[in-house]
Amino acid sequence: MRLSVYIAKRYLFAKKSRNAINIISAVSVAGVTVGTMALVIILSVFNGLEGLVSKIFNTFDPDLSISIAEGKVFTPDSASMVKLSEISGITAWSFTLEENALLKYGDRQYIANIKGVDDNYSEVTGIDSSMCDENEFILRSPNGRPGAVLGIGVANYLGVNVNFINPLFIYVPRRTESNNINPENAFIRKYIFPSGIFEIEQEFDSKYLFIPIDFCRELLEYEKEISSIEIKLKDYTQEPSVRREVEKIFGKRYIIKNRYEQQEIFYKVMRSERLAIFFILTLIIIIASFNIIGSLTMLIIEKERDIEILKSLGADNNLIRKIFIFEGWLISIFGTMAGLILGFLICWVQQRFGLIKLNSESLIMQSYPVVIKLKDFIVVPVTVLLIGYWAAWYPVRFLTKKYLLKNEKTGPKN
Repeated sequence: MRLSVYIAKRYLFAKKSRNAINIISAVSVAGVTVGTMALVIILSVFNGLEGLVSKIFNTFDPDLSISIAEGKVFTPDSASMVKLSEISGITAWSFTLEENALLKYGDRQYIANIKGVDDNYSEVTGIDSSMCDENEFILRSPNGRPGAVLGIGVANYLGVNVNFINPLFIYVPRRTESNNINPENAFIRKYIFPSGIFEIEQEFDSKYLFIPIDFCRELLEYEKEISSIEIKLKDYTQEPSVRREVEKIFGKRYIIKNRYEQQEIFYKVMRSERLAIFFILTLIIIIASFNIIGSLTMLIIEKERDIEILKSLGADNNLIRKIFIFEGWLISIFGTMAGLILGFLICWVQQRFGLIKLNSESLIMQSYPVVIKLKDFIVVPVTVLLIGYWAAWYPVRFLTKKYLLKNEKTGPKN
């Protein structure tokens, strides 16, 4: 093993009679370096984006959500709620009621989701940390009058100002039957005063309006019905065990979702994109590895005389193959090491200084997020080195077999 590695290193760094072999070897190392570096950087950026998106969603989504499997609303069972309160891993929960509605402010109209929430809602989610300017998540004024907290997208479209002078009108279709054929009576209209504006992410900001749950029930003609129970856990690592206990309490009639399942489509798309980018860059590395095949092919042809001498000195076919396999693999090893170092340095600089900025006015992140993970620095070199080994093994197996068989028939040259 040591002899084959030693000779392989001499062949790699020694000057060849044909300068093209040195050039092709250098290009091979550069190709593997760039491919490895790109893989590390892209995967680290995806890690950062996934963390950023999770942070955004966690501001709005609870740790666990309980909803009815069939239908839109349900009435919570008091016995189930008592059992829920006995689960040690739960910090708080909140009742919510959600429905589409038409909003009118002045002469502007907008369709949004009204979400009625109780007083515990700010303890279950991080909505209070996303309020704009000096606004607070307050759904009732000091005198008990209900207020509405709007997403900044909804507020901008309607031209809403946070004051208790101009009311915001909410229209929803009546649930109960009405014999009156007047179209105006087909809708329930109530007004409420804007009390705050939040900013999380464009999808949420342009969709949601928070109001007190009792006001929402009155508007939607419900008594005690809710759309979901949203739960906050003491420690999210306990989610599987807490979820099993919640499922035992509520049974199959209800759907329990964790953070991932509440945004399942988005996370699946993101992970599919990550996997697709990984395979695309891996394909580029495979193409770059064809330079290794060319370099080894030319080297084996040039070292035909050395092969004959080694055979005369007693080297077997296995040793000769190992020499050229290690020669090709060393190209991949040096390229991989250089790519990992450069990729790490670029990610560290971006993580520390944020040199590459996002073309966005978002207050959450001004530059591309980067998160360096150990698993990427394991998966990437293993993948690249396997490709490099294949690129070295194939030409060596084919060409050395050809020359060794020829030498065995003709004997060494004098």
